[in-house]
Amino acid sequence: MRVQSQIADINTPTGVMRTYIHSPVGGKASAEGKYPAILFYSEIFQQTGPIESAAKIMASHGYVVLVPEVFHEMNPIGTVLAYDDAGRDKGNADKAAKDVQAYDTDNAAMIGFVKQQAWYNGNIGAMGFCIGGHLAFRAALQPEIKGTACFYATDLHALTIPNKAGQHSMERLSDITGEMLMIWGKQDTHIPTAGRVQVHTKMTEANLTFTWHEFNAQHAFMRDGDERYDAQTALLCYQLALNLFSRTL
Repeated sequence: MRVQSQIADINTPTGVMRTYIHSPVGGKASAEGKYPAILFYSEIFQQTGPIESAAKIMASHGYVVLVPEVFHEMNPIGTVLAYDDAGRDKGNADKAAKDVQAYDTDNAAMIGFVKQQAWYNGNIGAMGFCIGGHLAFRAALQPEIKGTACFYATDLHALTIPNKAGQHSMERLSDITGEMLMIWGKQDTHIPTAGRVQVHTKMTEANLTFTWHEFNAQHAFMRDGDERYDAQTALLCYQLALNLFSRTL
């Protein structure tokens, strides 16, 4: 399907959250076009070119994809950080500073927005890369989320982000009711083998419904244009996500 894009500024308890919406042509406030929604979470850099392209790939398969500015509280509307040391430092500082409960209120605000749209067909999923993989996992705590695809989700294995005791995503696994897809790179230096094993063990013990895939790839192997980009593996991973959403949404 061809894709069209628009912008929505969604009110949250912590301020206005600019959200980029990519949808199949005919899916924008269209009574005859009913589609499921995917809440799509970026890396710490917000909606960069590669993130926008990835969101449009998903939208072209018949989903309305919402990309929020994940650190809207800390930045002017429209902020996109560069893939350089300064951008990385700023994004990591924002990640450490954001209150964990603000992710939950952001998710609730987006879900509330989706439910009001004429194109909404009653189904919502979540997807994300890097910290966005973790934020997609966080979105799965919401009862409306039926399927979630997490790509090399950082900080799930460590109790550092989110930043409040007792509120870490791995401490709330009983809140997850939808199916999970977990994708990792075995050469990812941000997520050690022991960390992946820990996450797998806890998800298994919680009796979650999930699939688990590890590839010989580095961190950010889905990011088109990065030297770590693995196009062949990325295409396979998009197919895994599309398979998940075709069954759950």
